[in-house]
Amino acid sequence: MTCGCNGLAGCAKVSPMSRFPRAPLRTLAAPLLLILVSPPSATAGDKGKATWTDPAKAAAEDPDFSLQGEYVGGGIGVQAAAMGGGKFYLSTFKGGLPGAGWDGSAPEVETLAGKELEERIGKLERTERESPTLGAAPPEGAMVLFAGEANGLIKGKVEDGLLWAGAQTTGEYGDFKLHLEFRLPYKPDVDLTSQDRGNSGIYLQNRYETQILDSFGLVYDREQVKVPLKSDPKQWCGCFYKFKTADTPMCLPPLRWQTYDIEFTAPKFDGDKKVANARITVLHNGVKIHDDVELPKGTGAGGGRKEVAQGPIIFQGHGNPVAFRNIWLLPRGD
Repeated sequence: MTCGCNGLAGCAKVSPMSRFPRAPLRTLAAPLLLILVSPPSATAGDKGKATWTDPAKAAAEDPDFSLQGEYVGGGIGVQAAAMGGGKFYLSTFKGGLPGAGWDGSAPEVETLAGKELEERIGKLERTERESPTLGAAPPEGAMVLFAGEANGLIKGKVEDGLLWAGAQTTGEYGDFKLHLEFRLPYKPDVDLTSQDRGNSGIYLQNRYETQILDSFGLVYDREQVKVPLKSDPKQWCGCFYKFKTADTPMCLPPLRWQTYDIEFTAPKFDGDKKVANARITVLHNGVKIHDDVELPKGTGAGGGRKEVAQGPIIFQGHGNPVAFRNIWLLPRGD
C-alpha cells in the first residue's frame, strides 16, 4: 500500500534460512481471541463501512467473523474470506493450506452464502494457525523498538499497549534483521481486492516497502482470482509494493496476529556512486516468501527517492487501524 506516504520494506543477504526458524505455522486448538489484546471496538470506516479492531466485539456483532477462517481435511485446505452480508469467498487448495501442504495448483474458487459455506465445511476441521516466530524474544545485541510502551526509538500513537500505523523510528539503520508483529482490522464490507481493506506497510529506509493488507483467501495469479480486481496483486499482503509478488500467499484472517521477519542489506556506495543494490529476505508467518531478492531501487513511491546507506523504518499510516507489537531490530555487520 502506497500512495506517496512513507513505508518500509526489507532486503536481505541471507544465508539460506539459517537466521530464521523453519518451523511450520503452529495450529491452535483454542481460538486466538483468548490471547489477543483488546483495542478499540468497531468504528465506521472512511466509506461508512464497519471496521472492527477487537476480535471479541467482531464475533459478538457479526456472525460472519466466526465463520470466516481456515479449514482442513481430506487432503485439502480451505480459506473462507468474509465479504459482508453473509457472503464468503471460498478457496480450496489441493494438498493443504498455503505454506502447509498446498501443491501450488490453481485453487477452486467460489462465492457462497453462509449456510452453503457451513454445509461445505461440515466435515472439515477448523484450524487457527499461529506463526512460529510469534512472541520471538530479541536476541543479544538487539534494540527493542517497541514492547508495549512509548519510547524514544519510535514516534507514533501508542494505545492499549499497541503501536498503531502511522509511526516511524527516530533512528536510521543500514543492514539489520527486523522482527515485528501486526494485526489487520476486520472490514468485511470492503471489496476483497481493495486497497482499503486494512492497508499499511513496512517501509525500510523509507524506500523499500513490504505491503500489509487483508488479502486473506487470495492468490497472486490474476487468472485465479474470481472477483473484480480493485488493485494489482503486487499491492497485496507480503508483496514488495508494485515490484514483486510474494512467493506464497501467507496472509492469515483479519484480527489474527501475524509476523514479518525481515533481513535487510542496504545498498552500498563508493562516494556518491551506488556499487551494490539493496537485498531482502522476508518470512511471513514463518514461511519464506522472498529469498534474498535484489532491489534495484525503492518500491512504489519509494522508487522516486534517492537511495541511502541508512534510513528510518516507517510503519505506514494509510487510514486503516493496523496494530503492531513486539518490534525489535538486530544490526548486522558483514
